[in-house]
Amino acid sequence: MWPAEREVYANRTLNLRSVQAIGYDMDYTLIHYRIRGWETEAFEHARRLLGSRGWPVGDLVFEPEDFLQGLVIDVLHGNLVKATRFGYVIAAQHGAHQLNFDEVRRTYAGEFVDLDDRRWVFLNTMFSLSEASLFQQLVDRVDRGEAPGVFGYEDLHHAVRAAIDDSHAIGELKATIQADPARFVVRDDEVVQTLLDQRAAGKSLLLITNSEWSYTQAMMSWYFDGQIPTDQVADGSWRSLFDIIVVSASKPAFFEGRNQAFRVVDADTGVLMPHRGPYAVGEIYHGGNAAMVEQTLGLTGDQILYVGDHLFGDVHMSKATLRWRTALILRELEDEIAAARDFAESERELTALMNDKSALELELAQLRLDVLHGRVGRRRIDPLVQRVRAIDERIGPLARSATLLGGSPWGPLMRAGSDKSLFARQVERYADIYTSRVSNLGHRTPFAYLRAARTTLPHDVVG
Repeated sequence: MWPAEREVYANRTLNLRSVQAIGYDMDYTLIHYRIRGWETEAFEHARRLLGSRGWPVGDLVFEPEDFLQGLVIDVLHGNLVKATRFGYVIAAQHGAHQLNFDEVRRTYAGEFVDLDDRRWVFLNTMFSLSEASLFQQLVDRVDRGEAPGVFGYEDLHHAVRAAIDDSHAIGELKATIQADPARFVVRDDEVVQTLLDQRAAGKSLLLITNSEWSYTQAMMSWYFDGQIPTDQVADGSWRSLFDIIVVSASKPAFFEGRNQAFRVVDADTGVLMPHRGPYAVGEIYHGGNAAMVEQTLGLTGDQILYVGDHLFGDVHMSKATLRWRTALILRELEDEIAAARDFAESERELTALMNDKSALELELAQLRLDVLHGRVGRRRIDPLVQRVRAIDERIGPLARSATLLGGSPWGPLMRAGSDKSLFARQVERYADIYTSRVSNLGHRTPFAYLRAARTTLPHDVVG
């Protein structure tokens, strides 16, 4: 039995036997990058670009531990915030200043995060960490009027997003990674066997990535070639693992059907050649759309599983637009589960104290009603109040430790205080299953029946 960190978790029941095709993203999905390595490079490219435009960015430093997926940029106030599943803000930071409880309450009283409102920018991928860091460090400089051409926090975010996008698009960053993949990539030697087992089980495999062909070829070849047994795949090449390969897919437009134009890629030269009709199995394509995938394979949405790391571009859009089955890769899950296990004893103590406090508060509420009706004297209240305060003193340190579980100043990815986080709610809505890495699907086999856990309601009888 494998540990909880490597389990596959189901929001909706998924019978893998009914899945006829599995599509994979590449970056942070099939290939997982070292966050500090990759995102530092992206951050540095963006910082230099802004510096060339006269921005005072020479002393900015990327610290990935200070951020996590699921944070939201509030371009009205220039804050980074963390919200509950209902959109209530529980933590916020303005530049270098972490807002205290009273400041958060004053700033966001009566407001909630609405992801359909352009005021809120949801940071829902690993690539967002460098964006969050750059924005947060520049807020104070905008406040001091030191950012040329910026007239507010929305302007600042547009400038930061453009610089980050440029850093990912230009060849220099990817050339750096291609030159020394081992510096940037975390290998998982179980991925190959996972894909081979899925092929042997009769499933068509697809690679659908936004990366261009030259980068895809270099990284996939470095990662897979030499690991693939030639008795299972004829030439031992990574390309033989996949029935259809789509590069420069332009997700999420790929899933919306807006990306109609596509070309065949010459694998040796990278030259793009005209193509008409649907995809053909065994070819490499530049662009296209998901409807062509369904047409080529003769499959409908619920027969295709798409596996990716981007909550919006991969999972949200393939689910909302096409009703494909979806799997989200969350590498942070491993550290989060390990931290929760280490905290388990303290969590039990915290739960017991909260139960004691609830019982005392119920008794106190009834006593106050009795005082109101003149059945008892007010002096009976004070001892109970003191007992509640004594419990609060014990709860405080435990609650603070739970809030900061995992070492991040923002706390766990999937939790917001005692509630689920806004990120967790999006995972529930759009990811049929989620797990920390692709090879965990191999542990479950291509024939698994992944059942969703029974959900609970406040009125459920437990025990």
